[in-house]
Amino acid sequence: MTLLDPGWEAPLDGGSLPSPFDELGPSPLARQAAEVLQRELREGWVAPGVATAPLEGHEGGKMFGVLVVRLPEGRLGFLRAFSGMLAGRWDVEGYVPPLFDREARASLEPQGEATVKALFARAEAMRASPELLTLRAAHAEQSARHASEIVALRERHEVRRKQRHARRAELTEAASKSSTPEASAHAAELRDSLHALDQESRGDKAERRRLEATHASERSSLEPKLLRLERRLRALDRLRHMVSRAVMRRIHDTYVITNARGERRLLRSLYERAQPPSGAADCAAPKLLAYAQAHGLRPVALAEFWWGAPPPSGGRVTGAYYAACRDKCGPLLPFMLDGLFVARPRTFTPPSTTPGSLSILFEDRWLVVVAKPHGLLSVPGREASLSDSVLTRLKARYPDATGPLLVHRLDLDTSGLLVAALDARTHSALQRQFVHREVHKRYVAWVDGIVTGEQGRIDFPMRVDLDDRPRQIHDPIHGKPAVTEWRVIERRGDRTRVAFFPLTGRTHQLRVHAAHPLGLGAPIVGDRLYGRDGERLMLHAESLTLLHPGTGERVTFDSPVPF
Repeated sequence: MTLLDPGWEAPLDGGSLPSPFDELGPSPLARQAAEVLQRELREGWVAPGVATAPLEGHEGGKMFGVLVVRLPEGRLGFLRAFSGMLAGRWDVEGYVPPLFDREARASLEPQGEATVKALFARAEAMRASPELLTLRAAHAEQSARHASEIVALRERHEVRRKQRHARRAELTEAASKSSTPEASAHAAELRDSLHALDQESRGDKAERRRLEATHASERSSLEPKLLRLERRLRALDRLRHMVSRAVMRRIHDTYVITNARGERRLLRSLYERAQPPSGAADCAAPKLLAYAQAHGLRPVALAEFWWGAPPPSGGRVTGAYYAACRDKCGPLLPFMLDGLFVARPRTFTPPSTTPGSLSILFEDRWLVVVAKPHGLLSVPGREASLSDSVLTRLKARYPDATGPLLVHRLDLDTSGLLVAALDARTHSALQRQFVHREVHKRYVAWVDGIVTGEQGRIDFPMRVDLDDRPRQIHDPIHGKPAVTEWRVIERRGDRTRVAFFPLTGRTHQLRVHAAHPLGLGAPIVGDRLYGRDGERLMLHAESLTLLHPGTGERVTFDSPVPF
């Protein structure tokens, strides 16, 4: 517990606790408490004897949290916590403890972990065994040889088939022209020749059957041995997964969750199919709330922030605040908070209207180029109040236009050039150019950090974060290709002005490529999703070059950068 100065008082909000899922950031009181902890972290220490340096390593940083509480005598203080383990320890001086029953976990975790590790070691030993490796190599060589022999035989037979086809045509044509007394003799010869060709065809089929039989015989001497070992390996893997799940169920049952009403539930009972995700109840927020409830402290305000290197998927920045996670804490925190007056979570919503008219930079009978201001949607939102958009304004201005109008979109927070087509044929022609990467686009941004190098290429796949929409993350397995070229324009203080040239058009591509360590490692200034919120997102679509579908000319449009 860190006691706060008497001058720190909770705002008069009716006594409600701001929601942990509030997307607009923590309350000023929670920020003040978090800044106390962040100042300590900047000095290089999480706690006495525990340095922050490992948080900057390859394993990445960690989520920290603070909970402002009111003591029974009325004074304010705050608790601190970290997610999971820190430096291989559950307990660190000055931080609240984990939720699980230590004695129960200590009695089962070592044995369970040892069993899982032993099964894993057995499986790995089998994977690396000379017998299995030899059989796999022999099977691969055999399969390749069989495939090659089949292809070669098929090619030879195809040549013969064509030769037979040509010979049949010659014989048939010769017979049709023959009208001499020897015609009956020619007919007999024709029948014999055609029969010989049929025999040759049947011979090819017999040859194919003999080769397939030879292959089957060869496989029968190898495949059963290999399949037997593969089945044993799969059985070991299944057994390890079953044991691991059983151990995790028992570990999860060492977490007994208590809510503000004093009701108690096992952790697994709070999740669908009684299967909590890995790390459930080990986040900072549930640790903090459990400690406060156990010690008679009334929660007043909560804040969670990231500290250290971003995770491999990206999307986290040192010192930035984040709402509680939906996958782990979504089912858990509502139960823990039951009995407290919790405010409704605030969510980000675009403004219902954006002042000012749409700036038309170019228009003819085929297309229109507009300069979109930041804060204006490209297309209407789902809610009726979010009808104002570029598309809505274009429809009002061009009521006779046909087709979908907008050819591409910009994020709400991004300003700059947008192209619209006034007829369906022009729209299709422009979309083909975008799909085939024939449109040259230049964006300009200020990023928060000093970028190393003068220019480069960022190329890593991305997908939506299913647990935290609309954020996008790096995913080398399931992600879609995303490629951006960049060039430094200017460096000023601790910021860098960068030109981006996207070669693909993934959602939030430039924002993720800027923030992720595989990219620039410097989020765009004002990026509320991948960096720190600000007055605006400093990203602008400055230039666009394309082939005009109506005139066939290569045209370039420019929009001055407003920052």
